[in-house]
Amino acid sequence: MLVYTLPVGMTQTNCYVVGCSKTREAAIIDPGDDADRVLALVDEHALTVRYVLNTHCHFDHMGANAEVVAATGALLALHPAETPLLRARGAAHLFGLSGNDSPLPDLLLDDGDELIVGSLQFRVLLTPGHSPGGVAFYLAEQEVVFVGDVLFAGGVGRTDLPGGDWDTLEASIRDVLFQLPDETVVYPGHGPTTTIGREARHNPFVGGRR
Repeated sequence: MLVYTLPVGMTQTNCYVVGCSKTREAAIIDPGDDADRVLALVDEHALTVRYVLNTHCHFDHMGANAEVVAATGALLALHPAETPLLRARGAAHLFGLSGNDSPLPDLLLDDGDELIVGSLQFRVLLTPGHSPGGVAFYLAEQEVVFVGDVLFAGGVGRTDLPGGDWDTLEASIRDVLFQLPDETVVYPGHGPTTTIGREARHNPFVGGRR
């Protein structure tokens, strides 16, 4: 597996380009901004992008959807509960920003769905709470999970934006993410990587409860 991390835009959102080293097929997770940088990385590594995946549709995670999809011909995939947020330019207006339009999804995701990218198998985990239809992408064989803004190293996603809910977020973390193996590497929407075991034991918001 190839994983390239690009912090993009004003919020330094982690955009991930995840590729199969054998076939050079790839998925782009959360292209929030800086489409030129994302596409340059794709070209540099000679990747063919099959999917653009949104963990959720706040503006800093979907702002470059249109440019990346147009340039690659990839299928845009997200949970249907995120479509209103997508149509609203990721609620950028709440932050005094205009935001960017995005095409509508080609593929609507649900809990347990599987996406194949070369030899990689992405399993969709429904993890709402930060947003109504937030999802994580779990690659069991590679022992990694891409979680968007649900869980961070030493932190959790905010729940004060429209559609956010603390009890739902906590359940997504405890009942879904913390059920993954301890060694699973967590790739969050912002900040450094961590592991499920570390957060389950030491996260100050939801840890120490196993």
